[in-house]
Amino acid sequence: MNLETIGQKLKQARIKSKHTQQQVADRCGISKSLLSKIENGQTTSAVATLSKVSEALDVPLTWVLDGHPETDLVVLPKGDRQMNVDDENMGYSFELLANRSHFSRIEPTIVHVTPKDYNKRHEPYTHSQDEFIYIVEGAIELFYDGEKHYMEKGDTSYFKGVKPHLFIPVDNDGAKVLTVFIDD
Repeated sequence: MNLETIGQKLKQARIKSKHTQQQVADRCGISKSLLSKIENGQTTSAVATLSKVSEALDVPLTWVLDGHPETDLVVLPKGDRQMNVDDENMGYSFELLANRSHFSRIEPTIVHVTPKDYNKRHEPYTHSQDEFIYIVEGAIELFYDGEKHYMEKGDTSYFKGVKPHLFIPVDNDGAKVLTVFIDD
């Protein structure tokens, strides 16, 4: 466990959340001086204390302890990306293109829209992020807030994820959509 990396991550999380050391220390029931030493990599701390600090900063303890420092560059070769399919009835699968940082406000993804005959998803969904899409292959109907919009290769759209939306396949070729989620 690299104390300096852990400290840097906690400090980064605290600054990102716009909290002072005193505010975080008070939330955790520790002294400001102990938090300062943890952030500067000057002291070991019990996992229980790190857990309290990570909870106060709303970051996963596993991220704090993983030992990998944040980097400015992430290269993710195509062969290393994995397809995620949580549920056959979802109507799509996706692959995360880059997860630069726990704090990144942008999440680029390729969404593979299931071909029409196999797509069982008919209910729109919502989420808190804004969404930008670019049709890479094929075509879809973007159902957004009660209206359908035909989109084909090269078309783009930007919309609020809080409104009901759904990618509807138009044929049995399916579609590939570059989706960028943007967190406010």
